[in-house]
Amino acid sequence: MDARFSGGRSGTAPLTWGQRAIWDTVRRTVPDDRYFNFGRILPVPGRARPLTPERAAAALGALVERHESLRTTLGAAEPYRDGEHAGPHRSEGREPRRILDHAEPYQVLAGAGTIPVTVATGDPETLLGELTATAYDYAAEWPLRAGLVVGGGEVTHVVLAFCHLAADGLGAEVAVRDLRLLLMRGSVPGPPPPQPLDLARWQESGAGRRVAGVAAEHWENEYRRIPPTMFDRPSRQAASPPVWRAKIVSRALDLAVQRIAAVHATSTSTVLLAASSALVSAATGHEVCAMLPIVGNRFRGDTVNAVTTLSQEGLFVLDADRADLAGLLRAARPAALRAYRSAYHDPRDRDRLEAEASRERGTRVHPYCCFNDMRFTDRADASHDEATVRRAMDGTTLTWPLSQDRLNCRFCLHLTAEPGGLGVSVTADTRFLSRPSMERYLLDLESTLVAAAFREVPELVG
Repeated sequence: MDARFSGGRSGTAPLTWGQRAIWDTVRRTVPDDRYFNFGRILPVPGRARPLTPERAAAALGALVERHESLRTTLGAAEPYRDGEHAGPHRSEGREPRRILDHAEPYQVLAGAGTIPVTVATGDPETLLGELTATAYDYAAEWPLRAGLVVGGGEVTHVVLAFCHLAADGLGAEVAVRDLRLLLMRGSVPGPPPPQPLDLARWQESGAGRRVAGVAAEHWENEYRRIPPTMFDRPSRQAASPPVWRAKIVSRALDLAVQRIAAVHATSTSTVLLAASSALVSAATGHEVCAMLPIVGNRFRGDTVNAVTTLSQEGLFVLDADRADLAGLLRAARPAALRAYRSAYHDPRDRDRLEAEASRERGTRVHPYCCFNDMRFTDRADASHDEATVRRAMDGTTLTWPLSQDRLNCRFCLHLTAEPGGLGVSVTADTRFLSRPSMERYLLDLESTLVAAAFREVPELVG
């Protein structure tokens, strides 16, 4: 099937800061850039049932009309300019994905077109896996892949697969919320949020450049004192392929972190950012840890409900030579705030500052160490008792869900909410952190924080 849209305006603009950041990352990960595909599954609400495929396709078309990022592709054949564009280039006479040759593409908004919709039966997770399995052609393909799962003569689930240039995790949640409303009511109340074209033009304005300048100052100052990179020692235990992901799901860690956050009046994300940084320092031998937290950048009122990619890396710097968890958290809170503010930056400024710092220090300066809390809720609760938490450690699972040849980083820690507890995964380049070291890191994070949650004078390492 096709979902038709006629969204009104079309045009071009430079990339937004968020688009530019993910584009730089995508290009460094090719040909494994499918790594950045992600999706959502929407069970059809009861108030929308029975839902025919035709009605579902119409709702998808309305969603794409409301959110311009879902009908925005990349162009690079000529400098960007305002003008009319009907849709993705179809690659006639070009190699597929040739856009990847261009470090500086621009965004192309189409006013009308059709989105292909896959109709299937069976498990929606299977359909989502199929829709996210291959990398996007960023110039010749819409950034939204859609599917419908049909059973008993009606649509039971709508499956959305996103190109990361079109949405981040929070943007995808907005898209799912709006699609639910379109299915139930036929419309979304209120005007559409600001769109990527509008955001890009503001970021290029004087006001945008002033915001970028404040963030750049933080990056410049910290680049002078952080280690050039965190994982700088060969592991001598490289695997094949070199990039692997280890993941634990731990109810014990979830309960322990909730207790620590409540006792120290902070968030579980700050606890985990501080603890994971301290353990990175212990693993690498660097007393100062530089970590790049992925920040949602939705603190501006006009971006809260935007479907686009706003998430960018901030720069979190922590002097981790503290055995006392309370002292570490006292230092981590203001460092985290500085990192969050620095995330709303122009990647061109960051590239320039990295190059300058690298020339001054005589070596490449880049942490290659990131932290991504992908949970949508945060709960602090000091009521969990030690016996319960320690018993829960017996249920911790460890798996190896991913391996590939290339990654733009050396150490990526992801947090997810799982049915069995807190999910913590490390995706790492085994040439710098071996598989046994990845497993040990995750289990040390769990055991250390469980122990720290119930000590009168909690120690982080020791």
